[in-house]
Amino acid sequence: MIPQKLNPEDEIRIIAPSSSLTRVRPDIYDSAFTFLKDKGFNVTFSKNCRETNMFLSSSIRSRVDDIHEAFADKNVKAVMACIGGFNANEILPYLDYELIRANPKILCGYSDITALLNAVYAKTGLVTYHAPHLAALGFLNEREYTEKYFSECIMSDASFAVTPSVASQSYTVIQKGKCEGEIIGGNLCTLNLLQGTPYMPEIENRVLFLEDDNIMGDYFVCEFDRNLQSLLQISGADTIRGIVFGRFDESCKMTEDIVKAIVKDKVSPDIPIVFGVDFGHVFPMISFPIGGRVRLSVNNSIDLKIIEH
Repeated sequence: MIPQKLNPEDEIRIIAPSSSLTRVRPDIYDSAFTFLKDKGFNVTFSKNCRETNMFLSSSIRSRVDDIHEAFADKNVKAVMACIGGFNANEILPYLDYELIRANPKILCGYSDITALLNAVYAKTGLVTYHAPHLAALGFLNEREYTEKYFSECIMSDASFAVTPSVASQSYTVIQKGKCEGEIIGGNLCTLNLLQGTPYMPEIENRVLFLEDDNIMGDYFVCEFDRNLQSLLQISGADTIRGIVFGRFDESCKMTEDIVKAIVKDKVSPDIPIVFGVDFGHVFPMISFPIGGRVRLSVNNSIDLKIIEH
């Protein structure tokens, strides 16, 4: 179930399903708000998005109410998280998935919002979008690249090729092969929080898009390694069709050789795997659909195309 695409003058409702809007720096807030307004969008804010507590978030009830109100409001065409955080998975048991299914619309964000994006897709079949949240649009690092893929994924039905930004320069071949399939993924450690719950999407025959943020410091590589192993121990993981790894912050110290060592003996050597694609906790970033379809061909070059979104 693919939601209606976004058009200029449509209303975008900003919500805070994880951390509060108060965590967004004032200069970044101003930059992002101006950016969306200049594009012609009507930007509104949920009533509880600035509420904050000891966890720099708000109550479960407040966050759930804001999501329900956004999906029930016929004027709202897209629901955008303001920022990530650590606790979006708290709200999942309290959401009215029938309400969301009956009012399909764009839902986007990334990082901790991975939990919400994948849960909504798993429970309703609604395609959601790993795409900039409000705060991400406030940073100027190749913002035209971020805007290009936001527009191609969320404002158009046409398939589109993903090519490297100036920041990444090129993507890295880890394993050669070809595949096509539905996408699940996002932030790896957040996605793993859904294991064993009703909110985890099916992994069989999927193409995984995975990234992570460095909250472990010098232990990042070890943490990412075991988190990936955990995901690949889910029943059906032996049928995954391909893996697309995002671009990691330099502090993560992820190299081609390290990625090859991590995937060795974990997945079939016959599936395509690429590394360094422009998504994750870096700028600029592409947008991609959770539940949409991708076609990936990896040989001496990489052909990555989002074909259904």
